[in-house]
Amino acid sequence: MAGLAVNVDHVATLRKARENVSYPAPVYAAVLAELAGADGIVIHLREDRRHIQDNDLKILRNIVQTKLILEMAATSEMIEIALSVKPDVVTFVPEKRSELTTEGGLNLLIHANAISECVATLQNAGIPVSIFIDPEPEQVKLAHKIHASMVELHTGSFVEAKTKTKKEKVLSDIRNCAILANKLKMKVNAGHGLCYQSIKAFKGINEISEFSIGHSIIARAVMVGMERAVKDMIALIKDLR
Repeated sequence: MAGLAVNVDHVATLRKARENVSYPAPVYAAVLAELAGADGIVIHLREDRRHIQDNDLKILRNIVQTKLILEMAATSEMIEIALSVKPDVVTFVPEKRSELTTEGGLNLLIHANAISECVATLQNAGIPVSIFIDPEPEQVKLAHKIHASMVELHTGSFVEAKTKTKKEKVLSDIRNCAILANKLKMKVNAGHGLCYQSIKAFKGINEISEFSIGHSIIARAVMVGMERAVKDMIALIKDLR
């Protein structure tokens, strides 16, 4: 079955709702997610530090037992942090100050040269790199060309599609890009906006090796607890095969 990497950013978002408090701490959610069977923990250290903080990253690096996936912009500051902390995987994502959450994939048609240098720097230091991209064949090919270890296919367009026809088209694009990336010997992950209902549409896309899911799990955890929320998602992913 595909794995599940749990994004705990929104635990930090909840903490941020009150100034000068240290709770809830993302590390506790990460530990509970791992105990429930998660295969990895995801955090996005943004340039504006709107939720996850540098200290969260340091604590999680010491505590996470599965794998720690650091989402980040391809900037010199973030490269230095990654080289210092050494997460198990770095995922390069686009980042805009005005967005509430990541709105789309990194456009390698524009940024391939700059990203290529960053990929080389991290992978030479022993840190595998994933590129968060829209499900377009050219983006997959460029990710392979710059020697990324893996790609994460952006599922937001599928989740947000308003019609059945549009959903089927985007899902087909995701499937085809997963197949292409697999043929190019790159690991294929997928994520953004997936919930307990939308995940069911990915049944049979066996090329996807891991789903990255955050908001829906954290939202459910508020009601039923973190371990139950993670286990429920793992059960749904298990049924995809």
